[in-house]
Amino acid sequence: MKEFFHYFFGKGETVEFRDFSLAHFAPILLMVAIIVLIWYYRETLRGLKHEKTIRFVLAFAMIISEMSYFWRLVGVPELNPNPVDHLPITVCGWAIIFCSYLVVTKSQSLFDIVYFWLFSGTIFALITPTVITYTGPTRFRYYQFWVEHTLGYISIFYMIFVHKMRPTVRSAIKSYSLLAVLAVVAYAANRIIGPGANYLFMARPEDTPSILDILPPNFIVRLIVMAAVVTLMFFLAYLPWLIKDKKAKKATVQQVEN
Repeated sequence: MKEFFHYFFGKGETVEFRDFSLAHFAPILLMVAIIVLIWYYRETLRGLKHEKTIRFVLAFAMIISEMSYFWRLVGVPELNPNPVDHLPITVCGWAIIFCSYLVVTKSQSLFDIVYFWLFSGTIFALITPTVITYTGPTRFRYYQFWVEHTLGYISIFYMIFVHKMRPTVRSAIKSYSLLAVLAVVAYAANRIIGPGANYLFMARPEDTPSILDILPPNFIVRLIVMAAVVTLMFFLAYLPWLIKDKKAKKATVQQVEN
């Protein structure tokens, strides 16, 4: 049993996870299926007497998934936790923490932040989960990663479908501003810690292949490209709502004219 736990919670030595494999698509498809069910049963969920319990369970699961990442680092000596890799300066980590408070409090401000963070930053982790390259489905880290990252999307769609929350242009500005603050913190951490630190992928390409490999190594150019990509992703995240608002406005005008 001791050997099993050492292996399950340990650090892989060889490549165990490959992009666009069954192990990659399975958790994403499960996430999509849950989101579809939430949409289908949105009226039922909204009217449940103990609907709040669902949100609290969801929040608890997100907090545990995020904290278990650090518990594993402390509990497994061979992982050798250090500030080069493991400071809590990530979009994904803070997004899941904000999401947990969002589903409990139904805070519009938190929704404003996490909606755009999920669709402009965390989504890249779903496309190329480079951080779990050495930990496949036989490892704890694989499940911790997917539970954490998929629950964020499940929670945000739950709030959209069940509680009718939505972003606005002001939401985008608020979220973008806070992301810029986090970027400054990440830049400072990379400079202070020195070689090896690469928070928010601002310092260099990752050691394992990912979609971020397209970013140039030069810091200034890298920063400009990242800002442009994030801005585009913010726009794309808001585009469905922009189209919806224009259609609603057009329908209103037609009703008035008739």
